[in-house]
Amino acid sequence: MNRDESPSSEKFAVSRRGLLAGAGCVAAMVALGGVGTAFAGEDTLVRLPGGQDDDRFLATCLKCDKCRSVCPQQCVSIAALEDGLVNMRTPYMDFHKGFCDFCNRCIEVCPTQALLPFDPETEKLGIAVIDEEECIAWKQGGCVKCVEACPYEAIELNQNDRPVVHEELCNGCGACEYACPSATFMSYSGSRRRGVNVEREA
Repeated sequence: MNRDESPSSEKFAVSRRGLLAGAGCVAAMVALGGVGTAFAGEDTLVRLPGGQDDDRFLATCLKCDKCRSVCPQQCVSIAALEDGLVNMRTPYMDFHKGFCDFCNRCIEVCPTQALLPFDPETEKLGIAVIDEEECIAWKQGGCVKCVEACPYEAIELNQNDRPVVHEELCNGCGACEYACPSATFMSYSGSRRRGVNVEREA
């Protein structure tokens, strides 16, 4: 050891390196949109049946991918980094790929019971919400795809032939969002939203 170097100065150097590294990580996360947002995400993912208690779901999900693999409708996707570090690699409902028929296979295959028994007659994945800026019927009329697709009669046309959602009848199955043709027949805006979108309950 150099005469000018003491154990205490060595410890200080290590601590300072750790401090600088930590500061660099925080700065990077802030640059990506803030520490809280980068860590937790936007908290908008619609979870699979039985995973509506997000805190419990995140604490018990192994990210094993079995639920996605077993889904016959192929409407389960895996969250990416932009969904937040906490959510990354966890499953969520992607109604652009299909809709949930509540077959319960995801619940049955889950090895940790992160997905609890789910009754679609009394429980909800989320609620369908009409986006008037994206909806063909609201912008120019003539489209009834979401009304025809809903197996629970939760969407009907109002007096102006525009779709409205009866929240008490909707369980968030996603059939309406899957059937919505707005992304195909409307000019591309860059948005992933459709004329009707299933959103998590507040």
